[in-house]
Amino acid sequence: MNPLRPGAQGRTAGRTSSRTPGRTPGRDASDIRSGRTPGRPKRPRKPWLGSLRTRLLVAFVLVTLTGSATATALAYREARTAILQRAQDSFQRDLHDRVTTIAPDVDLPPTARGLTELAERVSGSLDGAPLVISRYRELQGTSDGLADRSRITPELREAVRTRSAISFQRVTHHDIPYLVVGTPVTFADDGRASGLEIYAVTSLRPEQEDTAALLTAVRDGVVPVVLLSALLALLSARAVLRPVRDLGRATRRLAEGDLSIRVTAKGRDELANLAQDFNETADELQSSVTHLRDQEERARRFVADVSHELRTPLAAMTMVATVLEEDADQLPPDTAHAARTVSAETAKLSRLVEDLMEMSRFDSGAARLTRTDTDVAEAIRASLALRGWTEAVRTELPDGVRAPLDRRRLDVIIANLVGNALRHGAPPVTLTLTTDHRTATITVTDHGPGLSPDALAHVFDRFYKADAARTRSEGSGLGTAISLENARLHGGTIEAANHKNGGALFTVTLPLPETLEAKAPTE
Repeated sequence: MNPLRPGAQGRTAGRTSSRTPGRTPGRDASDIRSGRTPGRPKRPRKPWLGSLRTRLLVAFVLVTLTGSATATALAYREARTAILQRAQDSFQRDLHDRVTTIAPDVDLPPTARGLTELAERVSGSLDGAPLVISRYRELQGTSDGLADRSRITPELREAVRTRSAISFQRVTHHDIPYLVVGTPVTFADDGRASGLEIYAVTSLRPEQEDTAALLTAVRDGVVPVVLLSALLALLSARAVLRPVRDLGRATRRLAEGDLSIRVTAKGRDELANLAQDFNETADELQSSVTHLRDQEERARRFVADVSHELRTPLAAMTMVATVLEEDADQLPPDTAHAARTVSAETAKLSRLVEDLMEMSRFDSGAARLTRTDTDVAEAIRASLALRGWTEAVRTELPDGVRAPLDRRRLDVIIANLVGNALRHGAPPVTLTLTTDHRTATITVTDHGPGLSPDALAHVFDRFYKADAARTRSEGSGLGTAISLENARLHGGTIEAANHKNGGALFTVTLPLPETLEAKAPTE
């Protein structure tokens, strides 16, 4: 007969598991069970990012973990590939050599007994005496009659039948990885297939244990690296954050009004440049604020001096204007109109000077409260009656609300707010008083068009007019500003808004001392 030889050494892409045909080639048992790519690190949980120190520490640790995980994955993949490649190349080479030596002694067609003897001889000549199965058409022999032959998959058998090269496949059986190699036996003279096929199955558990031990060693080495990176991160953060903390403290003191604060710029890095920029900014700010304060003080003195100097001539002008107005009926019509106009304008000018004097006292801190035990509802009624507004304003004023207030300043607040509502709003104008034991709340509401967004933002500004085209008005333009300052002098405030049903809504909040809480009724 013609001498026989095994097929040429070669590879097939078939590496599917015996339990799950069609899996991705080149994945071992642990890969198939977990369904993940070999060596891919678990995604770390996102830590809480708070202070800059924490973020620096997290950044250092993440960079270290990423580098370590990448290195571990690459090392694991390369080591696993090298170990498996060496094992399968060695096993294929040994099988090829043994079959090359033993196959020429086989008679064709072989008997079942001859196939079994062939399988036993090949298995005995290989290291570890792996399972060997020899097949010839429908006959087959095995080196271990009790062994499970299902590890030889149909895909591998098909590859051996159709190719003249050695084919292999890595499979998993009962959680144990195996390498299955199959080779056709051909005639030595012309390379024709003889129909005889040899399959050998060897365990890859030693290789799996080697790669697992390598992965464990590399993974264990990551822990000290991460700890070292965390220590380095803490030291670096301490060095970096020290000037940042100093700059933060200086910034807070600057915000609190200490314009003389400066920081020490050390080194030539970005933080030193930032400290230098801060110092230059503080210098400019201190210079600008000092200049503005000087200008503001001069303006206050100017307004106060002018107002004071105008009081005496205005008093004389008021007296003359009053006399002229009283005798206006005896004057010619044109002269009478002029006299009444002079009297009205003089009165406006007098109010403006008084308001300017009042604002100058607020600005200089000279305004003082003259507190008396006041029935708030009664004081509001008196303020309305003094100006003849009792019938024009709807009031909800519960009796018994008493507080130590400056009655004159409360009268100014009521007069300005109600006067504005009557002049610029629409009837009815409503004034209500409520209390919650801690504060007394006075609200003034009209039913006019309300305030525009721009007016709401500037309604308490000095000399602000909601209608820019309205160059003349009965007031000085300081009423709401004076009212707000009077409320603040009491420890309260005034807020402006638009009522949900239309119209402007002004809310005055005045604190009630604890000693009077028991006397103040609830809403």
